[in-house]
Amino acid sequence: MNSYRIGIDLGGTKTEIIALGPAGEALLRRRVATPAQGYAATLGLLVTLVRETEAALGARARIGIGTPGSPSPATGLIRNSNSTCLNGQALKPDLERMLGREVRVANDADCFALSEAIDGAARGARVVFGVILGTGVGGGIVVDRRLLSGPNSIAGEWGHNPLPWPLDDERPGPVCYCGKHGCIESFLSGPGLAVDHERSSGERIQPEEIVARARRGESVAVATLRRYEERLARALATVINLLDPETVVLGGGMSNIETLYERVPPLLPKWVFSDVVRTRLVRNTHGDSSGVRGAAMLWTSEQ
Repeated sequence: MNSYRIGIDLGGTKTEIIALGPAGEALLRRRVATPAQGYAATLGLLVTLVRETEAALGARARIGIGTPGSPSPATGLIRNSNSTCLNGQALKPDLERMLGREVRVANDADCFALSEAIDGAARGARVVFGVILGTGVGGGIVVDRRLLSGPNSIAGEWGHNPLPWPLDDERPGPVCYCGKHGCIESFLSGPGLAVDHERSSGERIQPEEIVARARRGESVAVATLRRYEERLARALATVINLLDPETVVLGGGMSNIETLYERVPPLLPKWVFSDVVRTRLVRNTHGDSSGVRGAAMLWTSEQ
């Protein structure tokens, strides 16, 4: 085995693969649609992508996979994935059997956090909380360039905690796919923003349109974003109170909302149990390629 590393970001709609060289340089990258036919088709795609990439490299590589959900430490089966065809499946053992070597598998938010902590927006920070704000809401924790996993393999899963300090009209909160009400994900995901806007305006539009209307100064859309910003501040305050990270990095589609970086930090002191809040809130450096890079970085010397 040589020093080539392959990372794969397995998403619900797209799957991306990257090959990194000995110095961490990107040698090739490819993005394809994720099969809609279920687990067997998804497994076949992953094996094909690895074999085609290794053929292009002319060498075998170490393989890391970023996936929705994570392997259970009890059974090894994928659980908590919003790509439901993966739940209950032995993704890691199946891939290791088909590829004939060890494969490292981690939650996609963990991979995002690792990428941004090693050479992204949080480079140099000792404690990093990486946030995914997209179709779902997830998080990952990196300490001294190492992922924190925990005995239950759920470190950083803040999206399925309740929205803190809820207002009366936020109780009990929307139903989450996990079966509970009022999860952070149900408020701060892209679909959650759209549902909140519909509840206040009677109009169901996409998050991108809400943001565009807010930029034009439309009062209803502006109010929707202000609620989102305040809820994000409350949710992040609980993380800061618990971890006290030096840097919080935002990723996912909602991280492209420029006002978050201007308006959320001044809101944090109301909720953070400190007389000063020095935690930095920053946008990711590597965009939607952070996850795939982080999957390859599961094979860095620190992991």
